[in-house]
Amino acid sequence: MRRRAILTLGCLLVVLGALTVVVSDDPGAQAPPTSTAAARVEHEPVPILMFHIIGTRHAGVAHPTLWVSPRALRSYLHALRGAGYDGVTLGQVWNAWHHGATLPRRPIVLSFDDGYAGQVAYALPALKRLGWSGVLNLKLDNLARMGGTAAVRRLLRAGWEVDSHTVSHRDLTTLSAAAVKREIAGSRTRLRKLFGVPVDFFAYPGGRHDDDVIAAVKDAGYEAATTAQLGWARRDEDPFAMPRVRVDGGMSARAVLQRLRDARAPRRKMVRPANPLIRSTHE
Repeated sequence: MRRRAILTLGCLLVVLGALTVVVSDDPGAQAPPTSTAAARVEHEPVPILMFHIIGTRHAGVAHPTLWVSPRALRSYLHALRGAGYDGVTLGQVWNAWHHGATLPRRPIVLSFDDGYAGQVAYALPALKRLGWSGVLNLKLDNLARMGGTAAVRRLLRAGWEVDSHTVSHRDLTTLSAAAVKREIAGSRTRLRKLFGVPVDFFAYPGGRHDDDVIAAVKDAGYEAATTAQLGWARRDEDPFAMPRVRVDGGMSARAVLQRLRDARAPRRKMVRPANPLIRSTHE
């Protein structure tokens, strides 16, 4: 009896083993789902914050709304983290939208325009404490002003992304075709040569662009471009007219979060005031 029971159990094990092989060889069989608690493939809208000068604003300074104090920046980051946001680069968003990469559950891009020393002195360590990376939209004529190539390399080592904001920050809609090409294609070529980075994205000076400018951005090989229009960037909308959410000096952390919530509504025909630092020189 005992021997018969052993033989019966052996036969059952053989049958179960065969069934396991058949199931595992089935090309239609699905693997167990993986956890998505930390990250997921992202196709939803993503906010892109727009900052300019990070530093202490003195009385009578020109363009006061462009100045955000280091203390205010830290309060914004604390509020964003408390609201569940995680800072990422525009390249990470693009890779999630188009190449199946993953993002945090509530990604946000923090972009810093023009290139100023305070972006390295204050924004870099503030973001680094959170494990976040930022985006520098660099105007090449500001390179020396922000500390030269060494300053930009500090950002790159910390995981920041460097994109183009032209050479001289002039209103591209007022320039000749040759000048537009120098500002758009020329800036990308120089940045790639200086830093060995892709430079896949472009930020229009003052947000100003037209069909000819967009065509020049495409011809230069950029994947997308950001504007000064208020809104969240969306995968299913024009990648060469991506909106942002501007942060003005003097805003409270609560006001920044409210502007983010307001901007998520479907795209409205609203444009933020142009950057007052833009030059409108004609060629």
